[in-house]
Amino acid sequence: MEHARITSLQVAERAGVSQSAVSRVFTPGASASAKTTAKVRKAAEELGYRPNRVARAMITGKSRIIGLIVAYLENQFYPQALERFSNALQEQGYHVLVFTATNSPEKVEEVMRDLLDFQVDGIITASVAVTSDLTVRCNAAGIPVVMFNRGQDGADVNAVTSDNLAGGRKVADFLVRCGHKHIAHISGWEGSSTGRDRCRGFIEGLAAHGREPLMIIDGMYDRDTAAQAARDLMNAPTPPDAIFVGNDHMAFAVMDTLRHELGLQIPQDVAIVGFDDVALAAWPSYDLTTVRQPLNRMVDATVDMLIAQIDEGVVAPRKVAFDGPLIVRGTTRQPKGPET
Repeated sequence: MEHARITSLQVAERAGVSQSAVSRVFTPGASASAKTTAKVRKAAEELGYRPNRVARAMITGKSRIIGLIVAYLENQFYPQALERFSNALQEQGYHVLVFTATNSPEKVEEVMRDLLDFQVDGIITASVAVTSDLTVRCNAAGIPVVMFNRGQDGADVNAVTSDNLAGGRKVADFLVRCGHKHIAHISGWEGSSTGRDRCRGFIEGLAAHGREPLMIIDGMYDRDTAAQAARDLMNAPTPPDAIFVGNDHMAFAVMDTLRHELGLQIPQDVAIVGFDDVALAAWPSYDLTTVRQPLNRMVDATVDMLIAQIDEGVVAPRKVAFDGPLIVRGTTRQPKGPET
């Protein structure tokens, strides 16, 4: 036999408080004394009461849920980001609803429609392209959107990234100072702002030394594509003596291919630099020189930006880029000249 759902009124009667006091105890950010909170939670536990979040959302118009769309989780950077987002949003009294989507406009639009149906209070897109049309529709529905680790040219939307241009320049300058003559780039997907900006910064950084990239191959942010790019580069008439790889996820594939398939030594035969500084980059097996994305600062800024929009309504869109340091480890030689 099914048990009847325990109501907040029953909890209030057991605790000897008003029904509104029960509501305050179970509403994130609401005010309730420690004594009242203790009595209500004790009564709720004895009765087996669980607050009905759906009903509360219908009453308040707030679901306390943030939709997060991520392109793929194979890249080790995004599980770290998701954990940080979940913790940061829970501290603000929100929960995260995660969707995955490819970077096709049709798939992103389908997922955004689903999130609108879930009545989320806000949306974070992690490395997923958002069109201006989608942004307009979300704004019309009163649902703010913040892009994380991805910008969008011409889109009237908030965005938080690392300074990808500066990061690419740092890599170029560092490899030149290390004495490398033939420097190639396995870029991130050219359809993404991160891939384009890191590549552009790298080209500009080499140009500042009167140099050009030996070759640029689009690695598509894909492990297998990056591994094949490494084979193609090393089989070329003039192979590179250094490779800047557009993110750590691809860099690990490149390193595995060079070492275990082609029998090369890193950095003696070819130096490798990545981008992100995921936890795996510091492991002795990889010990990867890489540009660190300031993940905590990026996540905190994204959450602050989103909560401000939820609380204050429409605010002027902002684009924020955080500078990240180059972390020098064992996949590169020591530079010969002073830092510029």
